[in-house]
Amino acid sequence: MINKIADSVAQALAGIQDGATVLIGGFGTAGIPGELIDGLIEQGARELTVVNNNAGNGETGLAALLKAGRVRKIICSFPRQADSQVFDGLYRAGQLELELVPQGNLAERLRAAGAGIGAFFCPTAYGTELAKGKETREIGGKQYVLEYPIHGDVALVKAERGDRWGNLTYRMSARNFGPVMATAARQTIATVHEIVELGGLDPEAIVTPGIFVSQIVRIERTATQAAGFKKSA
Repeated sequence: MINKIADSVAQALAGIQDGATVLIGGFGTAGIPGELIDGLIEQGARELTVVNNNAGNGETGLAALLKAGRVRKIICSFPRQADSQVFDGLYRAGQLELELVPQGNLAERLRAAGAGIGAFFCPTAYGTELAKGKETREIGGKQYVLEYPIHGDVALVKAERGDRWGNLTYRMSARNFGPVMATAARQTIATVHEIVELGGLDPEAIVTPGIFVSQIVRIERTATQAAGFKKSA
């Protein structure tokens, strides 16, 4: 019987190795799998390469993972914002490597990994520092830059509902990078707020099929999340 439900966050994260490439869903603070990030800090894996749209906010979540000294390199689109002091400090001190990727390219490089595409040409970043050292080509009178997929060892995503086969649905903007990251990683670990019986999810509404998911963990909503959920329901 297929059952991808983990008993705890610690159990789900136990196999992550030092040096792993970890794809972490989220857009700013929307859809950040905070419980999985906290669990990863407790788990102890080091020298990680982290892929996320941002580079952490404040002192929690991804910022806490950076502050704990567990990340060697971050691949992201928006490393700096008003509360990115943890990233700023580490980067300026030379303790953290940054690969800056335009947001559309980030999504497409992840999608390419899941789709089995070896590389693709994209016009974004042509003629800028971000294209330095990369192959370029003129196609149809327009200049393009060759980009390669981003593969992950593991993806950590925040979903809304799931079943024991690992099928997932998301809530509003919390969806963001989760679906493409799930396809781009060797294994995907997702948190859900509700686990339903098989058949309890409308097949037309399933965003991430269970074939892309390794384990799911049920977590409780925080008081803030619960209030927001009731307000939007």
